[in-house]
Amino acid sequence: MGDAILYWNDIALEANRVSHSNGAGEQTGPTLSARALGIIHLAMYDAYIGAAKASGQATDTHYLNPAKFVPAAKAGASPETAIAAAAYTTLCDLFPSQKAFFDLIYDESYAPVGVTAAAAKDGYAFGKTVGKAMLKERMGDPGAASLKYKPKYERGKHRQDPDNPAQSFHGPEYGTAKLFASKVRHTLAPPPQPSTGAGEYRRALRQVRGKGIAPELMGTVSPEGRRRTENETIIGVYWGYDGALGLGTPPRLYNQIVRLVAENTDNPANAAKPAGQRRNTLAQNARLFALVNAAMADAGILAWEVKYRDEFWRPVVGIREHHTSMGAPPTTGSDDIGDDGDPGWLPLGAPFTNQLGKNFTPPFPAYPSGHATFGAAAFHMTRRFYGIAANNRQADTLFNNLTFVSEELNGQNRDNKGAVRPRHVRAFPGGLWQMIVENGLSRVYLGVHWSFDAFAVTNDNSGIVPDVDKKVIGKHIGGVPLGILIANDIFDDSKLVAASAAPAPVVTEAAALEEEIAPVVEASRLPWPLG
Repeated sequence: MGDAILYWNDIALEANRVSHSNGAGEQTGPTLSARALGIIHLAMYDAYIGAAKASGQATDTHYLNPAKFVPAAKAGASPETAIAAAAYTTLCDLFPSQKAFFDLIYDESYAPVGVTAAAAKDGYAFGKTVGKAMLKERMGDPGAASLKYKPKYERGKHRQDPDNPAQSFHGPEYGTAKLFASKVRHTLAPPPQPSTGAGEYRRALRQVRGKGIAPELMGTVSPEGRRRTENETIIGVYWGYDGALGLGTPPRLYNQIVRLVAENTDNPANAAKPAGQRRNTLAQNARLFALVNAAMADAGILAWEVKYRDEFWRPVVGIREHHTSMGAPPTTGSDDIGDDGDPGWLPLGAPFTNQLGKNFTPPFPAYPSGHATFGAAAFHMTRRFYGIAANNRQADTLFNNLTFVSEELNGQNRDNKGAVRPRHVRAFPGGLWQMIVENGLSRVYLGVHWSFDAFAVTNDNSGIVPDVDKKVIGKHIGGVPLGILIANDIFDDSKLVAASAAPAPVVTEAAALEEEIAPVVEASRLPWPLG
């Protein structure tokens, strides 16, 4: 089996992929995907710690919250079988339509090499108990159904994609859930408000109008309007995973990348060990994947809390209704709508992979970007785990000599017209920091997000460039700073204790935390082009 955490992480990621492909509708969409992966990996961590302590293999007392509600493991209980039982128990509950598959790979008669039958049995029993406790801990979480939510027919407010008007609304109540591990309910300043005048909003509108437009409408963008390049199109699709058939959601994608780092990167904590023995131990992988998935679980809650607080419109509505004579009242009469808005504008769209039909704009408000929040939380947490400082905003070496093939561009999966996309091997010389930036920008290239949904931007006539102004960044604009705040919050709590009581009060980030995230990006110093 090898490393039990990596083994069951792989199974969990496959469950996410299948859940978006088998029609059962279990844990679908970005919020419920992150929640499920958080539950599974935190249960595996608790199971490992409890069994390892009982077996004398660890002195770590940093239990996750549900573990304090279960009896201690029996002395000698196997950590490996405890991990397996915790994973199996949570997977079967979260994805019941896939239980037959989980049964094929889970065998309580199996004892790992060097583990007695009794120790294996005790580990299985303990892992089941932890898994059930974790599931009970999250029983009260809201779902992602639209319930009674009704969009506001007002200027600047989110509505259905006009090119896919039958859309529902994903997760309007989800942001009320209690947090998994963050101590603070981090929040953001409001986004720039719609305006026809010069400023940050119009700058973002002009950027996405050219960079995110549908291919068949590209001729309507003047060359000086900065049309999307071929490489930007690839970046947009590469980071997709928009609940796609056969792919799943972004939390799966980010786990795939973290796995690659975990399997191929020496851990600085193991520097004293002989060469070849410096990769993560089982204990270190248990902690890494618990941290990463707890961060993404909280990213889903806090991003959705702000999304439905501000209910900010997507570019497909904002560009079509930019002029004040268009769209929702109050409107003004005019016979000239100007050059910025376009009532016929459509985006390249989130990839409708492996299905025939239209690309789409996701069915929830724009601000902040879920992609940007999930990606920053996962990748910055990984950076912290490998020794990078909390306020470091520079390129890193964690992806040196590595490449990654997104399943959106693997030579097998198809675009929305049925054509097989080519296989694209992508390198990241700027490491995980480059990924944080590129992942955020990718949604602008698809035309489904404003640039400030990821981070504030500046206009230097060279494209979309993340702003380095501390005064702007200090306002905490977008999903990248939100994800970074979540990652630092959880990582710096060495006990990794989840909040089991009522949600903590909302804390508005202020100047005192400016140093924590400023500058979010120093794009002008990075060694790769941003388009």
